[in-house]
Amino acid sequence: MPAKLSVNLNAIAMLRNRRDLPWPSVVGIGKRALEAGAHGLTVHPRPDQRHIRFSDLGPLRTLIDEMFPQAEFNMEGYPNAEFLGLVERHRPEQVTLVPDDPAQATSDHGWDFRANHALLTDVITLLKDLGLRVSLFADGDGDREALEIARATGADRIELYTGPYGGCFGAPDQAAAIAKELGRTAEIARELGLGVNAGHDLTVENLPLLVEHVSHLDEVSIGHGLTADALEYGMTETVRRFRRACGELVA
Repeated sequence: MPAKLSVNLNAIAMLRNRRDLPWPSVVGIGKRALEAGAHGLTVHPRPDQRHIRFSDLGPLRTLIDEMFPQAEFNMEGYPNAEFLGLVERHRPEQVTLVPDDPAQATSDHGWDFRANHALLTDVITLLKDLGLRVSLFADGDGDREALEIARATGADRIELYTGPYGGCFGAPDQAAAIAKELGRTAEIARELGLGVNAGHDLTVENLPLLVEHVSHLDEVSIGHGLTADALEYGMTETVRRFRRACGELVA
């Protein structure tokens, strides 16, 4: 089955936040993405609300519930009390836990599962009691022991951090080597019973090679590259292009 596409709305929200105006509409663009066949919407409500605002979460939840009940809402963030409160209020289908410092510009590494085993186990127990699927941001370095610890926390999936892969555009040999390592990591995860998502700096150009190496890829979450393409092609056609890049048959 082709990987499902979740459209990350952070970059849309950041553009809106440049001015004290209601456009571009985060909900409106999310609606356009879902109408074009995206499987879901992803947001990362950071403490400083520099892109997605906490006030966006309710309308996005309502959009999915009322107009696209087959779609999924994915909230990602560091599991502090504030984030967990937002998750409990808005009940996303999937929660992706990332090890971000609040000052980081963007996520840039996976969890140290050895050092954070107790923290993640406690948080995931809480989230599973709410009936939510949990994914953990993970480095694609093929560390079996680390993935065994990730599985032991009770997580359902990992999300492979693909930043290094996305960053080697113009270097096909390097991209191929990283894609192979990501594929090896994904195979270990699947053997352990973990689903596999992926995200960060993915594009129409580099997705096919990733999909080739990472078999059984469940979902990709894409924001920056997709938003950049939407400026050129429009959101509807861009979503269709990314679905094709994931291996989906789109006319």
